[in-house]
Amino acid sequence: MVFLGFAVVLYILFNLLSHRVEVPEITEPPPTEVQELALVVDTHSDTLIKIIDDKTWLPVVDIGMDTGFHIDIPKLRRGGVDVQYFGAFTSGYYAGGKPDFERANSRLLSLFNAMYWTVQNNPRCIGLAVSMEDIEDLARAGKVSAVLSVEGAYSLEKSSGIRLLRQYHDLGVRMMGLVWNHSNELGEGVNGAYMDGTPSRGGLTDFGRKVVDEMNRLGIIIDVSHMNEATFWDVMETSRAPVIASHSGAFELRNHPRNLKDDQIRAIAEGGGVVQVVFYPRYLAEDEDTVTIETVVDHIEYITDLVGVEHVGIGSDFDGAAMPKDLKDASMIPRLQEALKRRGYDEEDIEKIMGKNTLRVMREVWGKNGKSQGSSSTPVILPYIEMGEGLDKDSPVLSAHVKSVDGTPIDVSSLRIIVDGRVYKPEYSEQTGVVSVRLAETPREKFHVVTFQAAGQGGNTGSETRIFHIQR
Repeated sequence: MVFLGFAVVLYILFNLLSHRVEVPEITEPPPTEVQELALVVDTHSDTLIKIIDDKTWLPVVDIGMDTGFHIDIPKLRRGGVDVQYFGAFTSGYYAGGKPDFERANSRLLSLFNAMYWTVQNNPRCIGLAVSMEDIEDLARAGKVSAVLSVEGAYSLEKSSGIRLLRQYHDLGVRMMGLVWNHSNELGEGVNGAYMDGTPSRGGLTDFGRKVVDEMNRLGIIIDVSHMNEATFWDVMETSRAPVIASHSGAFELRNHPRNLKDDQIRAIAEGGGVVQVVFYPRYLAEDEDTVTIETVVDHIEYITDLVGVEHVGIGSDFDGAAMPKDLKDASMIPRLQEALKRRGYDEEDIEKIMGKNTLRVMREVWGKNGKSQGSSSTPVILPYIEMGEGLDKDSPVLSAHVKSVDGTPIDVSSLRIIVDGRVYKPEYSEQTGVVSVRLAETPREKFHVVTFQAAGQGGNTGSETRIFHIQR
């Protein structure tokens, strides 16, 4: 009997080794929604301004390798940062005693272009995220999600600003601060004055309210950092969606105009938003030399005690300011998690602070607006221009091929080419399906954005948007 039992065991082992008996692999089921993923999200950096050349504004530094910056892809991966917001910053420009909207637009587009260039150079490590589906897919592939944001909407003017905002959304912008320190067409910055020093009045302007409404409709998060109090309260009254303060501190701990007072923090929380604590020592303590990770945690703890752990996150300001010595770049983010543990925060609350709270706001604001699926009757548009392509300065031509997928005729009256928020009626050849427009004059600025739009007679509109620059 013993021999028989031994023989049975040998038979079973033989079949297992011969793969004649299939043993199912026992694995944990993958999470089905992004909120189950414990992701680290940093809502503010200025790294894009370090990627481009100071004179040409063309991208020259690949952050796919180690650099001297606070952020590069190796540092993000070492620090476990899953979602990094890359801010396109401009403080605005003046020309002839008035705002230079064209130059501000060119500057922002050059920074968007640097983001596209970075992603194109490092497809195995990073991807541009425009939807929660993108965030989830990139996280599971082990890649960093890059989110485009705007710090200072100085390019938006009344005549074309709403259309230009839509083009920014097409390019992937998913958060925007209406102002930086200076006031503009949308509202008052924290300084309460325009770039030329003229005092501003009135908080959010009528045009600013229209921009807020359109941001809500498009699914672009409103960033209230850098607003003065009048603009802040007008935004809170106007917005139908939660807001984020992408990189701010608690005013009660550090009396600085860039920080938020208790009633502002409460208002953000009551609206379902998040205050992202900045790492910049100047905003955290009067004596900057004393600032450490513990000072950052002090601000996190203050906001948590005031409104709850569900309404605080992190917004480093990497590559835009000096950093504490023990939190000097993205690779050191795990030190912040350890500091939170020492303060008594449990794993669940640390996950909320490090990313889940921000993901909640992203999910609510972005909604289903991240990707346009179109339909079978939506025309396909194939631009004859690559993202970031350089065009000849002498009367550049912008063109695309428009074709119907299911035989639905193109509605010729729907054809539009939009350049920097301005609408052009293009030439169209029914034989070739090509739409085009020749810019009559050489554009004054270098970087521009073009959108090609076409609808089928069934009414479904397709569009494609590209950045281009003028070669001089």
